[in-house]
Amino acid sequence: MIKAYKLYTGKEGHSHVQEGYVDTSFLTAVKSLHFKETAPQAVYDWHQAPTTQYVLTLKGTLEFTTSLGETFTVREGDVLIATDVTGKGHRWKLLGDDPWHRAYIIFERNEALNFHPKENE
Repeated sequence: MIKAYKLYTGKEGHSHVQEGYVDTSFLTAVKSLHFKETAPQAVYDWHQAPTTQYVLTLKGTLEFTTSLGETFTVREGDVLIATDVTGKGHRWKLLGDDPWHRAYIIFERNEALNFHPKENE
């Protein structure tokens, strides 16, 4: 299984995180793909996801914090599914000495998500 985290906006306007995994047999129709690199030690303060997207971490380790203080760590090979395009958003900081290499895969808001929550959630 490939570890995944889903960021979403709750009814009260706060971002939340749910841990789970993606299904390797699931196909998602996508609009675009682009790559980005961020220097080590970078931070990005409170923001919403600019659009619904998968964020595939190719290199680097990040700590994310939701608007209610939930924290989680994304590592190389993890998938972040960002759907918190409204509300108070989230922030992140890059941990360690590696840059963050990632791929953004943008999909339509009504597209089915390739995400299965952990069984205890």
